[in-house]
Amino acid sequence: MIVGTVTEIKNHEYRVGLTPESVEELSGRGHRVLVQAGAGGGIGADDDLYVRAGAEIVASAEAVFARAEMIVKVKEPQANERAMLRPGQILYTYLHLAPDPDQTRDLLASGATCIAYETVTDAAGGLPLLKPMSQVAGRMAIQAGAGALEKANGGRGVLLGGVPGVLPANVVVIGGGVVGFNAAQMAVGLGADVIILDRDAAVLERLANHFEGRAKTWFASRANLAAAVAQADLVVGAVLVPGAAAPKLVTAAMLGTMRKGAVLVDVAIDQGGCFETSHATTHADPTYLVDDIVHYCVANMPGAVARTSAYALNNVTLPFAIALADLGWQEAVRRNRHLLAGLNIWNGHVTNEAVARDLGLEFMLPESALQQG
Repeated sequence: MIVGTVTEIKNHEYRVGLTPESVEELSGRGHRVLVQAGAGGGIGADDDLYVRAGAEIVASAEAVFARAEMIVKVKEPQANERAMLRPGQILYTYLHLAPDPDQTRDLLASGATCIAYETVTDAAGGLPLLKPMSQVAGRMAIQAGAGALEKANGGRGVLLGGVPGVLPANVVVIGGGVVGFNAAQMAVGLGADVIILDRDAAVLERLANHFEGRAKTWFASRANLAAAVAQADLVVGAVLVPGAAAPKLVTAAMLGTMRKGAVLVDVAIDQGGCFETSHATTHADPTYLVDDIVHYCVANMPGAVARTSAYALNNVTLPFAIALADLGWQEAVRRNRHLLAGLNIWNGHVTNEAVARDLGLEFMLPESALQQG
């Protein structure tokens, strides 16, 4: 198969879909790999490294899209990239379609087969291709929140860990999954006073056992959530409904109960955000104020630590990329039901139920797409 990767063009996105090591794995199995010139620059991988790994360097994204049978990316394709997709071509990347009707419409019109990292599953019911970026984003949420709390950045002027004689910051983490756990771990390590809210009793028990009192756990009832947010210096939104738009858990009215200069970090912004007042921002302009509350809603947080993120991502995406290249998408998903769960769009049809429901579109069972494909 001819596999291609291109330079990511989303604002301040420096990751790359295929590292030189991934290229070497694919080329070693007889696949041709096209890499846009400079695509690996953001992770310190120059074109010579890719050539030594077996890649062919191609001058433009247009040339890669025109020749490749499968495109491997990191972030969702931007409008000009979507226009280059063609029927039958495989797109393998993060998509986050539920809050993005424009992207969904364009991908449906392209006729491409679109497999989303974020809905591929595993035997334990997890999301293995989302997990490493959730780990990165959870840890970065505390770094970003700490910076946003500085007075010069519009925050309250509070140090997360405090100092002797001065209380630490109150950090509230909404959601006890991978993002929430990693955010709490970082905040605890910095000495903050941490509360984690979740609605799953088993999750709360696991977190309580892990943190052994260093972080408090609280059932995420509406009353408890409102009380926690009102006392918070930093709130991290870390909720996920796989494939679907994130629920709006912190309402606009709740901002009026918060301390002026408090910070909201919405890690769920890729799925539309879990704060009612959230809208996507960029690394170039990451924050804005609503009712004197700082909002940090960067939609590609891990892109700022591109080398760490790209290698962590490739570690988990490569085995599926190899299967798709070796077998073709039909046989690859036929053999692996977890990869089948990643099929979001096929030949003009939405094959992810949550995406179809949230966007009001007709849903086709992925098994039906497999039979027809």
